[in-house]
Amino acid sequence: MANQLSSSGKVKLWENPDLRKRFLFLLGALIVFRIGAHVPVPGVDAAALAQLYKDQGGGILGMLNMFSGGSLERFSIFAIGIMPYISASIIMQLAAEIVPSLKSLKKEGEAGKKVITKYTRIGTVALAAAQSIGVATFLLQRQIVVIPQIEFYISTVSCLVGGTMFLMWLGEQITERGLGNGISLLITAGIIAGVPAGVIQLWSLITEQTIQPLTAIGIVIGILLMIYAVVYFESALRKIPIHYAKRQTGLYSAHKNTHMPFKLNMAGVIPPIFASSVIMFPSMLAGWLGNDNPNSWYGKILAALQHGQPAYIVLFAATIIFFCYFYTALAFSPKEMAENLKKSGAFVPSIRPGEQTARYLEGVVLRLTLFGAIYITVICLIPEFLASYVSIPLGGTSLLILVVVTMDFNTQLASYRMTQQYEHLIERK
Repeated sequence: MANQLSSSGKVKLWENPDLRKRFLFLLGALIVFRIGAHVPVPGVDAAALAQLYKDQGGGILGMLNMFSGGSLERFSIFAIGIMPYISASIIMQLAAEIVPSLKSLKKEGEAGKKVITKYTRIGTVALAAAQSIGVATFLLQRQIVVIPQIEFYISTVSCLVGGTMFLMWLGEQITERGLGNGISLLITAGIIAGVPAGVIQLWSLITEQTIQPLTAIGIVIGILLMIYAVVYFESALRKIPIHYAKRQTGLYSAHKNTHMPFKLNMAGVIPPIFASSVIMFPSMLAGWLGNDNPNSWYGKILAALQHGQPAYIVLFAATIIFFCYFYTALAFSPKEMAENLKKSGAFVPSIRPGEQTARYLEGVVLRLTLFGAIYITVICLIPEFLASYVSIPLGGTSLLILVVVTMDFNTQLASYRMTQQYEHLIERK
């Protein structure tokens, strides 16, 4: 029966109108995203902007440009990308675990979820507006604007905030009418769009004899090994055995013994993104305010926090580990999980239900978070250690996002395929 299910499912998978429609919608949405990444905001000298980004394209500008698929470098309507929405979503998610009023809203089900979504969108507009004003101020100070100041502020804020809100809407539409998580796929598409430029950059370094061909081969092999390591650790699970009390009804007999899976990396890609943002925010703020004089004490601190510097590496690693523990602690509640197990008549072997189970689960999560934080830190710091020797086209954070989102998309596609296969069998019956 399994073979019949698999073979019949494969035959019908690509012939299924709904799946084909979802794939076409996803493809069309990504094409729209890439077209919008080339629509410029008016009022900026393109040649001067290109030279400015060439001179100051590292740090937070490089990270934001990576997430926006090169839109920041071209100063398109998608220049600040979807990051304001991601930041607002994470802030609301964390606030829902801390603020009592939001915590009660979270427990109200669909109605509470709609209110939190509304607050998230309002926060997105506020963050996008603040970033747009900062970007406009930064460009005005660099004297590359060719229209009046007030007009430039109005057009920049309108275009950038509108672009972010459009991307938010487009991501939601992909999630609902396409395949996978729309926001994650937009970020991944932006990162993938920068891969060809990285390959060309690597080839240019070889042709200019800046690096040796063997070194380039070593870089490619290293990237492949990092991809393998990310896939391996992201697939790692700690399975906690769960036993159910015997029931008189035969319906529950098959569920007497099971397990509770815990991922090694419960925080996902949030820690490196937040860590990069927190560390590079002072540099970005100084650039916006024109307070980035390298001879001042503030400028010396900023210089010490540049990519590849020892202070940056130590602070980056510590911040990643902190956010791993912080986000996991907010997203995971051992007491709530222990209570749910107790209510369902389940227990961990050799562990008393209730408080002892909660302490046991908390200890497991803390140990997993330690190893997960070390794994994420190593993946993100490898390019930083090599930055002083050779330019790597793909950073650790972008590589982590690429692999994690691809694995999640593959999981959702497999789940959809399984649903279609069973629906096909039901229709045949």
